[in-house]
Parts: sequence; structure tokens; C-alpha cells
Amino acid sequence: MSDVDLLPPSVYPKRRAIGVRRVGARNEAATRTVMMARDHVLISDEKESNTGPTPLEMCPSSLLGGEGVIINRCAEAMKFSYSAVEMDAGGEVNQRGSRGVPGVRPYFNGVRIRIKVQTDEPPERLEKLRRNVEYRRPVVSLFRAADVALDVSWERAKPWS
Repeated sequence: MSDVDLLPPSVYPKRRAIGVRRVGARNEAATRTVMMARDHVLISDEKESNTGPTPLEMCPSSLLGGEGVIINRCAEAMKFSYSAVEMDAGGEVNQRGSRGVPGVRPYFNGVRIRIKVQTDEPPERLEKLRRNVEYRRPVVSLFRAADVALDVSWERAKPWS
């Protein structure tokens, strides 16, 4: 992607802007963990107890939440008009990895992401939005750094009336 396609930074680029994200958690000798992120309670659990999504299900949830934030920030900077974004993500995990089988990684082999933007904007504007989102997304960068194969598709849909 050329620099011409990139939106300018939304912060002064030469000033440090370090953010700290902190989450506390309590696990009472079970698969269920209750976490606090600011004033928000999050619960993760394994399927047998089923009081919340599994920790690995929370990973694609974070991925999609991050996509939503970055899409919104880029759209605002571009004055890109959209009414909603529908997203889904799923990935393959070899469960032998988290059960201790040597040589089997305990996290995603690959993740497929589908992003459907409801907009009347022309295709070239959607493409510019996509390029800028791909340049800025922090959670996707974590997946890539972990060598998780990503298959991301973007679609344009007419806004709901």
C-alpha cells in the first residue's frame, strides 16, 4: 500500500502515547474464570460448565471487537458513511495441543474473518477503508505475530432501510 492511501495518524506521531490495559481475574479451582476489565465483568469457561465462552472463543471475540473499533475510527477519519458492520470469525484449533501433546500448538492454526459493511459508498472508498483498517489493527497483529494464518474477506451490502 502506498503512503498516499494511508490516513494521517490521529495522534501526534512523535509523542509517546502508551496505554495500559489491565484485567484482574479469579479462578476458584474450576474451568470458570471471572475477570474484571474496568467496570465490566467477563466470564470464560469450558463447554462442560458452559457459564461463558471458552478462552479461545474470547480470542476471535476480541479480534472482531477490535475490528469494529478500527473500522469506526478509519470511517470517521474518511467521512465514510455506513450503517452497520456484520462480522464473524472462526478458526481451527487442534485440541491435542492444550492437552499436552508435544509438537502440537495449543492455539489457532488459522482464522477466517468475514466483514460485511452496510454502505452506499462506492467500491473504491470501501477498498480505501479496508486498506487503512488492515494497516492499523492491533488484535489482528497479535494473531499474525503468533503465525496464525488469516483469511479475511470484506463485502459491501446495501444499508437496511
